Amino acid sequence: MIELIAAAAGGIIAIAGQGVLNRLGRSDEARDAVIRLTSAVEHIATQLEALHNDMKEDRKEIYGRLGSIELRVTKLEVHPHQ
Repeated sequence: MIELIAAAAGGIIAIAGQGVLNRLGRSDEARDAVIRLTSAVEHIATQLEALHNDMKEDRKEIYGRLGSIELRVTKLEVHPHQ
């Protein structure tokens, strides 16, 4: 009889231990997922910042060129064709 109680208690302890290990495993998986997502978001933010800087540089170049073209057009308008 004592053997049956000991076996049942051992089984219950084993099942409880597996449950705890499963929860810890899920917790580790969730933590790893959060870390991967955070890393991905930081990478996207870095790429967006680089894109924004590229766009600002392009905008400066385009407006600079438009300004010089505007000056040329103004000079042409001032000098009518003869």
